[in-house]
Amino acid sequence: MKKILIYIGILSVGLLLGWLLFGGSSNEAVEHNHSETAETNQMWTCSMHPQIMQPEAGDCPICGMDLIPAKTSAEGLNANEFKLTKNAMALANIQTSLVGNNTSEEATIKLSGKIAENEEANVVQASYFSGRIERLNVNSTGEEVKQGQLLATIYSPELFAAQQELITASSMKETQPALYNAVRNKLKLWKISESQINQIEASGKVKQNFPIYATVSGTVSEKLVEQGDYVKQGEALLKITNLNKVWALFDVYENQIKLFEKGQDITVTTSAYPNKKFKKKVDFIDPTFNSATRTVKLRVVLNNKNREFKTGMFVEGNIENTLSNQEQRLMIPSSAILWTGERSVVYIKTNPDEPVFEMKEITIGNQLGDQYEVIDGLQSGDEIVTNGTFTVDASAQLQGKKSMMNKGGGKTMTGHEGHLGIEMSSTTKYERLKVPVIFQEQLKMVFNNYIKLKDELVNDDTNNVIEEAKNTLSSLTKIDMKLLKDEKAHTNWMALEKEIKSSVGSISHATDIKAQRSHFKRLSSYLISAVETFGINETVYSQFCPMADNDNGAYWLSRDEKVVNPYFGDAMLKCGSVKQVIE
Repeated sequence: MKKILIYIGILSVGLLLGWLLFGGSSNEAVEHNHSETAETNQMWTCSMHPQIMQPEAGDCPICGMDLIPAKTSAEGLNANEFKLTKNAMALANIQTSLVGNNTSEEATIKLSGKIAENEEANVVQASYFSGRIERLNVNSTGEEVKQGQLLATIYSPELFAAQQELITASSMKETQPALYNAVRNKLKLWKISESQINQIEASGKVKQNFPIYATVSGTVSEKLVEQGDYVKQGEALLKITNLNKVWALFDVYENQIKLFEKGQDITVTTSAYPNKKFKKKVDFIDPTFNSATRTVKLRVVLNNKNREFKTGMFVEGNIENTLSNQEQRLMIPSSAILWTGERSVVYIKTNPDEPVFEMKEITIGNQLGDQYEVIDGLQSGDEIVTNGTFTVDASAQLQGKKSMMNKGGGKTMTGHEGHLGIEMSSTTKYERLKVPVIFQEQLKMVFNNYIKLKDELVNDDTNNVIEEAKNTLSSLTKIDMKLLKDEKAHTNWMALEKEIKSSVGSISHATDIKAQRSHFKRLSSYLISAVETFGINETVYSQFCPMADNDNGAYWLSRDEKVVNPYFGDAMLKCGSVKQVIE
């Protein structure tokens, strides 16, 4: 027993010595290997420009500062995936929804249109003889006239001479009946009635002025002459429209044309009478295509005896069940789609439990209301971003992932400011969409209020910031989206307006200057995008401060090239530089 205990003691001592001699070096080797791996995968970034990411140490290509080691990520994400923080998700109000098949029973196509005159009932009231308008009995457009009503009296030298011929011929009607009849017929061609001719003949006196009577009843839609004007034979005096029936003319986009046919049921509504629905049928589809607006006109005839509809009034048309009952389509909301040239992209949430996203190119088909048919690129059950899509795209660009304007991915390092205030490649150009001048003027009103809001942030005046935010919201509500006939412009503005409205609303409810400036950064990003995309007929400057937002940097718009920083007030008024001139 004594020998066994000795052997056990020797063995224990040997194991302990072996662990002390070789175990530590093994751990050191493992730690050394981990260290080497970390060094191999170490990335370097700039403290002032965190979007810069390089595989080795050096200088920042934007500001020249020394790069520092970037925090390594062990998220296990794919090359094109990126992750957002929960705070960023909440701040940008990013929302997602599952993609599913929609049957035709749920499909409703919404069309925008205007009330127009019934061209079939339009009449032009013309003068049947030359002369000077001595009196015009119609004072303005919009007046109601009845058939046979006196519209004007005209002095006509030709008619004056013809009356003298009649009086002379009447004395010779027994001897020269042919001449007499010819003179009477000449007056009839000028629309002088039989009774008027007989009156002239019986009195033997020449009338100085002759009346013009309305040939139809209706509303004067256009007044073409004024009292005292000289008119020629056949020249138009007034345009008279019968408004007992009017047309509702709807715009149908190119990719929707095949969904419509004459005789379809359509429900017409208008904001003037929100509780009324007018059920009608499609009366006509214009066979000619408007290459400027890329639309055709769809016509609906509406009864208007009660004058409910006014010409120029906006109306909305809803047409249901346009697809076969068996057909199913994969549909997604327009707010989920970003367009750039011929590409359409969405962002998929790849992890149901984490805010991890990836850009996906898709092929879209017909538009049904506010939704688009997906032909390729998505499957039923995919979870996509439906609100805050521009913000997610901006994050993808910032992290060097595949994005709307950066198809291949990769970090951008030139420092040129692009869409949404992201540091982008100098070769990246954003398309200026052609929109009506009146839309640009309405957007400019929003910009004017934004500038006042910026100035109050410079002054550190929280109360006035709130007031100017409310004024900006008021101007935003006055922008008429229906002015945008181009599909791409309409969809882009829908997405931008939602984000701008959300940002301004957050500013108006914030009572702390830091919170106001945080929301102002987001507002500036989207307004920069709007001004770049649509224009406001004014040159403005996009400026950037690298120290704003805790050294993450922030942009803003200015009318002046001189930098006045809204993010620090008096403390750092001149911090920043002009990054872009938006013509």
